Amino acid sequence: MSLKDDDSGDHDQNEENSTQKDGEKEKTERDKSQNSSKRKAVVPGPAEHPLQYNYTFWYSRRTPGRPTSSQSYEQNIKQIGTFASVEQFWRFYSHMVRPGDLTGHSDFHLFKEGIKPMWEDDANKNGGKWIIRLRKGLASRCWENLILALLGEQFMVGEEICGAVVSVRFQEDIISIWNKTASDQATTARIRDTLRRVLNLPPNTIMEYKTHTDSIKMPGRLGPQRLLFQNLWKPRLNVP
Repeated sequence: MSLKDDDSGDHDQNEENSTQKDGEKEKTERDKSQNSSKRKAVVPGPAEHPLQYNYTFWYSRRTPGRPTSSQSYEQNIKQIGTFASVEQFWRFYSHMVRPGDLTGHSDFHLFKEGIKPMWEDDANKNGGKWIIRLRKGLASRCWENLILALLGEQFMVGEEICGAVVSVRFQEDIISIWNKTASDQATTARIRDTLRRVLNLPPNTIMEYKTHTDSIKMPGRLGPQRLLFQNLWKPRLNVP
């Protein structure tokens, strides 16, 4: 009966109603989309152990030797996922390739949610990073120790930590931890000392602090200490 009544009505009115309905439908879809994006906020599940901050895993890979602009770099970093609890972290991490098994010129990034792993990000632009160069074979163990310390708030520097990166290269691997304020020497010193402890670094390990403004001016610069660092590690941290 309702179908017959609809068919017998005025076509112009139907078209107007149809347009109105389309408009309402579009608005409903838009509202749904906005609501779903709000609902997508990552929160701990029932009975899960919440972290102090939400974190996001990222992955990037590029061809070495090619100049990389910030725009092409941003297009090249892929978001793996965001987590809010210990259990959610392990669900991601247990399915990820370990850094030592990555090939080529690859990076894993673990950053607080909302911070992109880029020098130019507002949270990073006035900061810097501690850099540790590793001989091959150590990256997986050091990366796991570092991110567990990060998630466990072992650095005790409030909101200063932005994230951490492991970079797999052909000759060596590089671990770094990024903080917000390069000029805060007390904080950067505390991060250095905590890093030394959680990675169980030999006392003579060379650690380099580099501001992001320097990185932007001289991207890809390798310090002269690279080979020395590799030699220092060989007698102390042997991997079977």
